[in-house]
Amino acid sequence: MIELLAPAGNMDKLKTAFYFGADACYFAGTKFGLRAYAGNFTDEDLKTSVEYAHSLNKKAYVTVNIIAHNEDFLGMEDYIKYLYNIGVDAVIVADVGIIQLIRKVAPKLDIHVSTQANITNKYAANFFCDMGVKRLVLARELSVNEIKEIRNFIPNDVEIEVFVHGAMCISYSGRCLLSNYMANRDSNKGACVQACRWEYTIHEKSRNNEEYPIYEDNRGTYILNSKDLNMLENLQDLIDAGVTSFKIEGRMKSVYYVATVVNAYRRAINNLKSKKSNAELMEELNKTSHRNYTTGFYYGSNNKECLLSSTPVQTHEFMAVVLDENKNGEVLIEQRNRFKVGDTLEVLSPNSTFNKTIVVEPMRNEKGEEVVDALSVQQKLFLKTSLKLKPGDILRKKIV
Repeated sequence: MIELLAPAGNMDKLKTAFYFGADACYFAGTKFGLRAYAGNFTDEDLKTSVEYAHSLNKKAYVTVNIIAHNEDFLGMEDYIKYLYNIGVDAVIVADVGIIQLIRKVAPKLDIHVSTQANITNKYAANFFCDMGVKRLVLARELSVNEIKEIRNFIPNDVEIEVFVHGAMCISYSGRCLLSNYMANRDSNKGACVQACRWEYTIHEKSRNNEEYPIYEDNRGTYILNSKDLNMLENLQDLIDAGVTSFKIEGRMKSVYYVATVVNAYRRAINNLKSKKSNAELMEELNKTSHRNYTTGFYYGSNNKECLLSSTPVQTHEFMAVVLDENKNGEVLIEQRNRFKVGDTLEVLSPNSTFNKTIVVEPMRNEKGEEVVDALSVQQKLFLKTSLKLKPGDILRKKIV
C-alpha cells in the first residue's frame, strides 16, 4: 500500500491535508523539531491531532529531528514518553543519540529515520535497520537505481520513504549552515531563516569587487535557490524501486499549497492502476506557489540543472474556503483574497466538483446585505451556486 504523507505546520493545515487525501501527516511539537517557525503544536495540540488523525483511520508522525547537542537532551526523555502515551504512530529522528534514548525509554515507539540523517548508501541504511527502526527517509541525492539497491539490501519489514514534491535545500539533504552564518539561527535546531532564498550578487575579486549580476528575472538573482522537486509523473518508477511512502515537503507553506499539492498527488496515485494521463494534474501544480520544477537527482546524481531557479510563480490565487454545504442554492464561504461580481472562481476539491467554475453573482453577508465586492478579510459570505460544495473545498481565481 502506497502512503501519501503530507506536511502540517498547524492544525488547519493538518485538517486540510487529510481532507484532500493524505494518508498521514508529519508535524512537530514546539521543541526538538526542524521547523521552529512553522506554527507547530503544543503538547495538548499534539494529543488532539493524533486523536483526530486516528478518528479518520489516518496516521500521525511527529518530528524529533534536530541535530542534538548535549543540552538539547534536557526534557527530551519526558517528551518522548508523552508522544508514546498519546499514541503517535512514529517519530521522525535524525540523531543516533536520540534513537538510542527512544529505544531505552519507549522501546515500542516506531522510529522513522529523517532525511537529515543523510542515508545515501545501503550500508548506512542497514546500520539504522540494525537499530530497530521502522522506516528510512532516504536522502534526496539518491537516484532511483540507488534506492532500488538499498531496498534489496535491507530487511523487508523496513519501509522506504522519499520526498516527491517541494523545496530542496542547497546543502546536503537539509544539513545547512548558511542560516547559522548569516543570521545566527541554527538550521539544524529548527531555526532556519531560509537564507538560500535571499537575493545575492557575485563579486569578481580581481576587479575591485565589482558586482557581477546574473539576471534571471527583473526582480533579482536567486543563485542559491534550487528548483522545486516534482515527481508526479514518475511515481511508478519509485514504486518499482521499493518506495512505499511519498512525502511532500512544506510545513511552512500555506493551506492553499497543501490542498493543491495533496489533491494532485492523491489523484495521481489513484490514476496509477488505470494509467490515466496526469497532464491536468501537472497543470494543477502550477496553480500554487512554486519555483521551476525538476526531478532532482532521481535520474542521475550529476543532474546539476536542479540547482538554478528563480522567484516563485503561480497561476491561481486562493479566494475563499467553503464553510458549509450548499443550501437553497447558496454556499457559505470565508473570504481570503479580494474578488467581485463577474469574476470566475474555480473549485479545488477532492470531490467531483474539482475544477468546476462559478461566475460570481451578487452575494450577501451574514446580515443579509448585498455584497458585490468581497474585500473584507475573512468576511463570511453567502455565494450563489448550484454546485454541491463541501466544507473544506477551496475557491480560487486565475491570475496569470
